[in-house]
Amino acid sequence: MPAFTPILMSEIRSRFAHVDSCPFQGPRIFFENAGGALTLNSVVETSARFAALPDNQGRDNPAAHALMEIIATAKQDMATLFNPGGGQAFVGESGTELTFRLLRTAVMGTPQGTVIGSTVEHPASRSAATHWAQQSGKLYISVPHDNATGAVTAEAYAARVTADVRVATILHTSPVTGIANDVASISAAIRAKAPEAFIIVDGIQHASHGAIDIAAYDIDGYVISPYKAFSRHGYGVAWVSDRLSDLPLEQLTNGPETNWEMGTRDTGAYATFSDVVAYLNWLGSQHTSSADPRLRIEAASDAIRAHEKALTQTMLHGTGNLPGLAELPGVTILGGIDNPGREGLVTFATNTRPAAEIVNKLNSQGIRTHIRKADHYSGNILAPLGLGAAVRVSLCHYNSPDEIAAFLAAMNGLGDAG
Repeated sequence: MPAFTPILMSEIRSRFAHVDSCPFQGPRIFFENAGGALTLNSVVETSARFAALPDNQGRDNPAAHALMEIIATAKQDMATLFNPGGGQAFVGESGTELTFRLLRTAVMGTPQGTVIGSTVEHPASRSAATHWAQQSGKLYISVPHDNATGAVTAEAYAARVTADVRVATILHTSPVTGIANDVASISAAIRAKAPEAFIIVDGIQHASHGAIDIAAYDIDGYVISPYKAFSRHGYGVAWVSDRLSDLPLEQLTNGPETNWEMGTRDTGAYATFSDVVAYLNWLGSQHTSSADPRLRIEAASDAIRAHEKALTQTMLHGTGNLPGLAELPGVTILGGIDNPGREGLVTFATNTRPAAEIVNKLNSQGIRTHIRKADHYSGNILAPLGLGAAVRVSLCHYNSPDEIAAFLAAMNGLGDAG
């Protein structure tokens, strides 16, 4: 059963813009959340309010003082969400840009050695790691993921980590399969042989689906893209450890020594991130009597995971007289049918109808999904499976059981689509 009552489901959906209709298409069901989640109405309002302000930070006037207080509050909210136990969080251009910056700093600021990552990673971290490894003369090691589960294990890392690993990357959750990796165990496997390695995590896909607990990971960097976590485009958020900030940073001469921000950042970006944390705080308050913001965040994450698991199980195994995807003939579910690491996403292919045709037919019925092709974004996952393309159905906690049923009705209505 979904974790949300019908009343709470209605309250949740009321907080998001365009939850059941597209301003260009009309009524539609949104299952393209891995491409960018729905935006909170509060974020839309905050963005407009701050876009109108002419004042800059760092001045001696009431408006500038207020802006600096808003940024300080947002950084406290980031700490509540990330639970880092130290270090600092800041905003940048995008999740990809921040991933490149963190890896550039780590790779170029460490002695000769190796850089390690895995084949399951998104090109944001994989490209950054391989590029800067080449520029620095370091060897890049690629840990293979398991094609059947869609995950990479701590054991796979342990088999390839050497004492001279200087920098390591970990993907928290795959945007292609929705399968999460055990960041804490992978980090421990790396540190067992290379305790001083700098470990950078891509948390972009994971952020909207489960709790982030940096203090439990023993890492040095964590990056998210807020537009995939109920905020808006135009900025990314990164957390960095103090030891990563102690490396030589690109910054203004004679400026603050551990400053990561380049130029004046958008105060509205910080403020909209506070909106996200406030929403999760509210959602958590529906599942715990605690007034502690972190405990509410954890309660919200638990409820989100439970609700999304119920939805994906329905999508896979059906509801009422509607068969699920796993019951349709000729369908391959990436990552396997019952994968405990799945987070709000089902990607499938069929041997009877092209993925592009399925996506187009669903879209014509007002059901928004997405095709993943064996290109530079998804080829590392699809090519080893012999797939040229697959259909990605990505949901979030504001999606409802009725929307899953509508999707299954449409899939069963395609006839030989399964």
